[in-house]
Amino acid sequence: MKKCSHSTHETLTELNITPLLDLAFVLLVIFIITTTPIINDLDLSLPSASKHAKDPPRKANYITVEANGKLWINKASVDLPGLQQTLVGLRMDDPDLSVIVRGDSKTKYRQIRAVLDVCQQANVVKVDLATEAADKK
Repeated sequence: MKKCSHSTHETLTELNITPLLDLAFVLLVIFIITTTPIINDLDLSLPSASKHAKDPPRKANYITVEANGKLWINKASVDLPGLQQTLVGLRMDDPDLSVIVRGDSKTKYRQIRAVLDVCQQANVVKVDLATEAADKK
């Protein structure tokens, strides 16, 4: 009895990738040779930049709300109507006024909301709330 011979079938099922690799390397070499390096061959006389002083950083205005409801703006004690007048005066001096509202953790939300309402009535658009980073455990 004759057993199966694998020699004739085995050569037909294998794929020879050597010519494909040769082609890939030839294409790679062609692309490397034909790519021209970027050379700036024009002699230009570029203008020099003038030195000017940087603008001073904008000072943030802090509104502090204590737990008992007492208000402070830039370390000066005020009430809500006085806060609005102060904000309008500051906005007249600096139209790009920025305000940071800092509230005690025990401050009631209605007190913070009242301060935000005053900021809105004084047309202060850059208002931030100061917070502390949460502890990472």
